[in-house]
Amino acid sequence: MASSSDIVKCGSLHKRSQNKGRITAENYRRRFFVLYKHCLKYHDGQSTEKLGKKKGEILLRSVKVVEDVDERMLENKENAFQVVYEESSGFYTLYMVATSRDERHDWVEAIRKEAVNQNAKFLEKYHRGVWTKSLGKFNCCDQVDRSAVGCVVATSERRPSVNGDLAGPLNRSKHTPPRPLPQPRSTNEKLVYIAIYDYDPVEEGDLPLSKGEQYEILDNSREHWWLAKNENGRRGYIPSNYVKKKFDLEIYDWYYKDLSRTQAESILKQSAREGCFLVRDSVSTPGQYSLSLFTQESGIQVRHYHIKKNQQGFFYIAENHVFESIPDVINYHKYNAGGLVTRLREPPHRTTKPTTAGFGHSQFEIDPKDLSVGEQLGAGCFGSVHKGLFKGMTVAVKKLKENTMSEDSFKEEARTMTQLSHKNLVQLYGVVTKKRPMCIVTELMRNGALNNYLQRHRARLSQQAARLLDICIQVSQGMTYLESRKFIHRDLAARNCLVGENTVIKVADFGLARYVLDDEYQSSAGTKFPVKWAPPEVLQYTRFSSKSDVWAFGILMWEIFTCGEMPYRDKRNVDVVDYVVTQNKRLSKPSNCPMIIYQVMMRCWDKEPEVRPSFVELQKQLMELNREGDYPHID
Repeated sequence: MASSSDIVKCGSLHKRSQNKGRITAENYRRRFFVLYKHCLKYHDGQSTEKLGKKKGEILLRSVKVVEDVDERMLENKENAFQVVYEESSGFYTLYMVATSRDERHDWVEAIRKEAVNQNAKFLEKYHRGVWTKSLGKFNCCDQVDRSAVGCVVATSERRPSVNGDLAGPLNRSKHTPPRPLPQPRSTNEKLVYIAIYDYDPVEEGDLPLSKGEQYEILDNSREHWWLAKNENGRRGYIPSNYVKKKFDLEIYDWYYKDLSRTQAESILKQSAREGCFLVRDSVSTPGQYSLSLFTQESGIQVRHYHIKKNQQGFFYIAENHVFESIPDVINYHKYNAGGLVTRLREPPHRTTKPTTAGFGHSQFEIDPKDLSVGEQLGAGCFGSVHKGLFKGMTVAVKKLKENTMSEDSFKEEARTMTQLSHKNLVQLYGVVTKKRPMCIVTELMRNGALNNYLQRHRARLSQQAARLLDICIQVSQGMTYLESRKFIHRDLAARNCLVGENTVIKVADFGLARYVLDDEYQSSAGTKFPVKWAPPEVLQYTRFSSKSDVWAFGILMWEIFTCGEMPYRDKRNVDVVDYVVTQNKRLSKPSNCPMIIYQVMMRCWDKEPEVRPSFVELQKQLMELNREGDYPHID
């Protein structure tokens, strides 16, 4: 037991709960702290004479960080500081609040000095902010991982940079040799991922996820559901798209992996906050990254910057400010504009979670007792579409018309369709077959069908070829995925694409057409298909393939660039067949459509299926047409 002669410093401070159990509320208590030469203790008493009950103890040799917390980063409090220490193979952070800057300085210096005397091994970096439950990330660097490596160089490691500043991480000169590459991971090393979203299971055997927590992946052989273990040893299945590798860019809240320039602008303008930013994969230069930044300087606009890499392997936006990693670049520009139109503030708030492939790792059949069906949103040849609720989750419920679908065949196909999962496909969660009418349960897309969306916004969209092209690209991405799975849509059209938030487009109703028994679809040898979207080989011989989907995609592009017009206008089905097959004619170029885009449509409408491009080729070509420009050079 330490004696009073061992006391280095003592006094009352407010401390935040450490949340070791991950469920404790983030509250504050006033405690009496006593710094000894070998440990830091805190009690519920008020003085050395009346210490009261000991509430905690930190051995100074286990200390890893002793640093200030930036003002107001700790829930708007001033004069806060932190002690990071190791305990039971884990790292924990104790946050304390002093009454003045001088008091904070004295505590930080005293604890650091005694920790050094105890041979504590300090970390090179620390977080100048805090991880909070309300944000689900660190408010200094936007990392989701609770145990993430720090974002700025610690006091013991800090030294002047080539720029003469100490803000942000170590800033290296352009000629500094890179550090040695890390050694390959041992095959016996644990596969650790970080949850970037909370997940509440609806099926027994699935594992809850808590944003920012670490999970060991035990079996990732299935594409969409992995067997994982949490830090308490509990096992279960998790959706694979809710976790990311511990050191990937995707654990940063500002990183949007698959996002086009147009979508980035839409998201940032919707947020409309000065300095709001995101990082995305570069479209114009695959393998590189772009920074998109919202500013109201000289009018509302979104500026785009390339994040470049020099020959020494360092990253930069401005040539005079180079760093070892992209997160270091971002952190520097959060505190220094460094040539940008404004310094970086916060990334956009992510309002929606990604869909999961089904409601659980094996659930396909949905109990009608768990599903409530609400208002009707629309109707079509398949039946009526309603807003619904499944165990608290808002969904779309498609009630299928009686006697209009080959149900036995469809149920088997639908089981396969639940495992098709892509950001540009409407997710099928499951089916209700034990009660009539049979229902299909999918994710809900709040802005409805694409053809109606185009018609509603025709005045604005008809003058925005780049946005219309982006819609085409999104559809091509979803269809490329289906093509890779050798899955034929058979009914690709604007009416079967849906619009979500931030103009996200998703392909819907893939594979359903072959089960429909409806007069709106031309019958040929017992097969139904939409005539105005069908190529010659389907009209003549009902030969469906990915190349017949490509023809339909060309018609869909025409719908997009006419903002929702009906193809072939008033022509009857029989006249369309004559026009396309006998006369070998095609739809004319939409008035506001660039010729180069119309030429892509014409490639899709080649009479010979094998001459038409694949969706992989189409996606690549359309993205090249959408190449980014207007990137400023910054010294």
